[in-house]
Order: sequence, then structure tokens, then C-alpha cells
Amino acid sequence: MTETIESRSAADTFAYGKSLGERAVPGEIYTLTGNLGVGKTVFTQGFAAGLGIAEPVNSPTFTILQSYEEGRLSLHHFDVYRIGDVEEMEEIGYEDCFYGDGVCLIEWAELVREILPKDCIRVTIGKDLSQGFDYRRIVVER
Repeated sequence: MTETIESRSAADTFAYGKSLGERAVPGEIYTLTGNLGVGKTVFTQGFAAGLGIAEPVNSPTFTILQSYEEGRLSLHHFDVYRIGDVEEMEEIGYEDCFYGDGVCLIEWAELVREILPKDCIRVTIGKDLSQGFDYRRIVVER
């Protein structure tokens, strides 16, 4: 099943992320792909809000993983942009997150494709400048 959302602002992207977070269930893994600056972090902030997480959510680019435990489900937010080798994921204990009771959201997931379960929910965010500077197309494949 594929769902396509057209976002006209950061607020739209946040709201759609929030709606997905509200519907998330334990054990789901969301991959989040898109170029730099398309709104992956805004989407993630909305997703976290949908889980009931009130603390600030930022991209864990230098730490690779940030976990948030305060929501109705824990959120394990990975940013694997700086991963040099997939073995680094083993060092940070990704399996505990992937196969635990929380939800995972993985930015730049294409860089660790070989360790991803087949049933991931794939979220792709893209720009189309012909539609305006703030326009984003968000495609969710289940």
C-alpha cells in the first residue's frame, strides 16, 4: 500500500509526521529517505509528538542514535548518514531497538539496507521546486 501526501509547509510535514506517530504500533521500523534539507527532522519531530514525546527532538547526526522513552511508545531515532560500515550499527546495539517494544525511525536508511527487516515502512520526502520552495511530496510505502 502506498500513500502520497503533498506538504505545502513545514507545519504540514510536522502534522503528517504526527499523524503517523499517533498510529504507530510497537515493533514498527520506519525508514526515512530524502536529500539534505527536505524536512526529515521536521517530520521526525512531528512523529515524536504523535507518540506523546514532549522533549526536543533533533537529528542525532553525530551520535547516530537518540532514544526517547517518555511517550506512549519509546522512539529510537537513528541518523546513519555518518556510518562508515554497517558493523557500526552492531556496536551501538541496533537489534535491541529494531526488535524491541518501541518504534524505530532511521534517517538515511539506504546506507544500512542490508540489516533492515523486509517489512519496514518506507517514507520518502522529496522537493519539487516547480510547486514552490516549501512544497514536499511525502510517499509512504507499507
